[in-house]
Amino acid sequence: MRFALEALFVDVPAEQISAARDFYRSRAAGRGPADFAELKEARAKKPAPHAVVPPPLEETVEAAGVRVPVRVFLPADGPPRGVYLGIHGGGFYMGTAAQGDERHRALADALRIAVIGIDYRLAPEHPWPAAPDDCEAVALWLVEQAETRFGTSRLAIGGSSAGATLALATLLRLRDRGVVDRFAGAALRFGTYDLSAHTPSGRLIADEYFIQAYVGHVPDRDRTLPDISPLYADLSGLPPALLVVGSEDVLLEDNLTMAGRLSAAGNDVDLRVYPAAPHGFTGHPTALAATAIDGVNSWLSERFG
Repeated sequence: MRFALEALFVDVPAEQISAARDFYRSRAAGRGPADFAELKEARAKKPAPHAVVPPPLEETVEAAGVRVPVRVFLPADGPPRGVYLGIHGGGFYMGTAAQGDERHRALADALRIAVIGIDYRLAPEHPWPAAPDDCEAVALWLVEQAETRFGTSRLAIGGSSAGATLALATLLRLRDRGVVDRFAGAALRFGTYDLSAHTPSGRLIADEYFIQAYVGHVPDRDRTLPDISPLYADLSGLPPALLVVGSEDVLLEDNLTMAGRLSAAGNDVDLRVYPAAPHGFTGHPTALAATAIDGVNSWLSERFG
């Protein structure tokens, strides 16, 4: 058998790849905060998100004994035909649901769905399991209330980076509760699936501060818990999943491994690797990113029927 990474690449116009390479050559490589002092500084410097019209509804939902702030986007044209639960990235220690407002407003209108953004608690002030507890609570609220609140019980979930990790951890919790079949799909962009450093891909990020902030209180031997590192989970019985990752992402191997494990467990998996793309590329101002987002939207639209 012959196998090459290029065989997994999404077919995109050559000019988009060339333009993306030019963009990243002209852009200084970033890095995450190295300690709590740098984290506080990075949070303080984070620009305020752009306002969207119409703005989201801000409320607090409660389920499983947990209260979580959420941002609710309703489609501008008619009742929603489904509900998407979007989980923001940021290394488990940065970001807010508001950072996804532009994406969520556009998604709600383009797909005619309701979109829910979660303001889960951040590490290190609130380390694991606070974030997955919050995400599970909102997912359970949707399972119980979506039909009454939005007129539809068709659900999907997704996120980017840490948000993708939390989305998958949430699905595993829902499966163990016997309600994961309520979700029609999971759109996972460049998630972090091994925080234990027990795999070659996990060792590539083992020294990152976000891991210390999120699970520093958990002994190394226990960081293979599926709720922390979904790569080690029994992955059977999950909804269809779309995995999106760039060929230049430090998490590429992690995502390839997760796609293989999901498929081996009998799940429907769509893996899309985008050439010349680093971590977080779908949030960058390139035509390649726009193509990838259009692909995610189309995949989600199919899940909602």
